[in-house]
Amino acid sequence: MGSEPAAAALALPEAAGEPERGRRRGRGSLGPVALVVAGGLSVQFGAAVAVLLMPRAGALGVVTLRLVLAAVVLLLVCRPRLRGHSRANWGTVIAFGAAMAGMNMLFYQAADRIPLGAAVTLEVLGPLALSVIVSRRLINILWAGLALGGVVLLGGGGFDRLDPVGAAFALGAGAMWAAYIVFSARTGRRFPQADGLALAMAVGAVLSLPFGIAEAGGGLLVPSTIGLGLLVALMSSVLPYTLELLALRRLPAPTFAVLMSLEPAIAATAGFLVLHQALSAADALAIALVVAASMGAVRTQVGAGSRTA
Repeated sequence: MGSEPAAAALALPEAAGEPERGRRRGRGSLGPVALVVAGGLSVQFGAAVAVLLMPRAGALGVVTLRLVLAAVVLLLVCRPRLRGHSRANWGTVIAFGAAMAGMNMLFYQAADRIPLGAAVTLEVLGPLALSVIVSRRLINILWAGLALGGVVLLGGGGFDRLDPVGAAFALGAGAMWAAYIVFSARTGRRFPQADGLALAMAVGAVLSLPFGIAEAGGGLLVPSTIGLGLLVALMSSVLPYTLELLALRRLPAPTFAVLMSLEPAIAATAGFLVLHQALSAADALAIALVVAASMGAVRTQVGAGSRTA
């Protein structure tokens, strides 16, 4: 699934307005690209570890562990200011945290039922749809059609093969990811540094807590389960956030967004290596179509933004 800063950069019109100096610097070094790829690997292999943790704590228990532990780490590191924020700012943070909790709960429910690569492929349709809507260009119908072809191929003509409930959860996670992107961008504009993210993570943790307790109960307090949960929190939230934040200082946001379109392929690789979830040739082609559609939509949006800048 998408990481926090990754979502903020994907499918947003602000991504097109990078200074030319930043573009040249981004092209001239592979270092920032390596940071983004490392962040993506961390997110998706963290999701694979989360799937391994599900027999102990359940999907909702894993979400609670991830959000609570990630919130604790980010609050300790960022130490965000609690006073002096307007009602509108708090409303944005709460909406951001609610979208974060919903996205994670739906995604992990999907990952508990269908292969990781398929779950992320269906999930990324949310940001792709947002990109198409924001761009409002005719060519994006082509990208949407290409993605739809990949989804049909992934479902084998019908989602019975994938488990329709798991597929529905993944599509729901994609819708929440689109909402997450919108509120992530608003939060970034209203709060300094990562303060808004830390506060939103805390909101998401509080919202997910009743669901995690209802599903896992005292299992959340088992030391080995907490240890694995901390690993998931670090791999899926804290580490990729740090890597991508560093990358965005030297990498044009459009390039960053295109790199994030590779997430389904990274997820499929993590599912194969960690969870032994083999892909058929049709599955691999379906994921490639969705990745190509995502990259094309981002590139189209960037081109439109540069012409109107």
